[in-house]
Amino acid sequence: MSRYLGARVASRLAADPRVERVIGLDPHEPSPALAGLLTDVEQIRADARASASVLAELGAEVIVHLAVTSAPDPHSGGRAAMKEQNVIGSMQLLAAAQSAGRLRKLVVRSSTAAYGASFRDPAVFTEDTEPRAVPRGSFARDILDIEGYVRGFRRRRPEVDATVLRFAPFISSTAETSLTRYFSQPMIPTVLGRDARLQFVHVDDALEILHRSVVEDHPGTFNVAGAGVLALSQAVRRAGRISVPLPEGTLSSLAAVARNVGIGQIGLDQIDLFVHGRVVDTSRLVEEFGFTPRTTAAAFDDFINGHRNGASLSADRLVAAERAILDGIRRVRAAAAQDASPDASQDASKDASQDEEHVPS
Repeated sequence: MSRYLGARVASRLAADPRVERVIGLDPHEPSPALAGLLTDVEQIRADARASASVLAELGAEVIVHLAVTSAPDPHSGGRAAMKEQNVIGSMQLLAAAQSAGRLRKLVVRSSTAAYGASFRDPAVFTEDTEPRAVPRGSFARDILDIEGYVRGFRRRRPEVDATVLRFAPFISSTAETSLTRYFSQPMIPTVLGRDARLQFVHVDDALEILHRSVVEDHPGTFNVAGAGVLALSQAVRRAGRISVPLPEGTLSSLAAVARNVGIGQIGLDQIDLFVHGRVVDTSRLVEEFGFTPRTTAAAFDDFINGHRNGASLSADRLVAAERAILDGIRRVRAAAAQDASPDASQDASKDASQDEEHVPS
């Protein structure tokens, strides 16, 4: 309930006359802005470890599990805390759900990151496609663990309708994610020689699918994305940004460069996505739910409209971004030269100084 998606889903369900009672389980207080959405939602301050006693006491009939985070927060325990919430929290919740005698439906937020991203990938993933390689990113590995627990739950409680929703990256005029921050910057690092195919899902469409998963019966696993694709280069141009292609060999330092230009947390999941892309088939979703999300292009255009005021490139912002990128390149060169020889390290420092002279003033 303390995050945007959970608060919006809970408020929509509470306003639906088909839903008798909505209870939110969250260890954190919602922000004042989100609290205004939750006036008709009962809130319990507890985490997944308390779910067994809470579910038994409440006699829950439907569980909606949305407590999955896609990036570690360095201010809240980093990767260890992320895994505790995603993997351990999901395991504890599903263990509690297994003992909930009145439970008839389980809805779990998943991600298309479950398919990974590698050069072995097919052109389009269906729900039955297995990952071709073990994902490098922590979020994708967490998603695979969570879905493994759901498969075990389905075997033990076959009478419960379990719905797994594999969402493409969220986007909208109001969404705040690592990818929206990435596309909001004046200069966007990309991978030299690569032009990944991307899909997005509009947040409002994701909310509609989650709502229908609760009030209707749709057991199974579904890809949730907008039809069509955007090449990364197209997305950068639509956003009115400048692409800064970097060699693929510098991917290990790309996250540090991204932080220098103000993008925020970009992990291996996002880097692999920018290299290989990912496209999923949504025909099963459209047929089963009778609902067609807006296209990837339309969802991205809504994001652009919401950030249009920040699309201009002032001279100061351009110079600051270029200097930050040069700093990142200089560090990469210096590290590579230091590994080679002391003489090469001096040459790399000299090259970096020459590069800096070309920054516009």
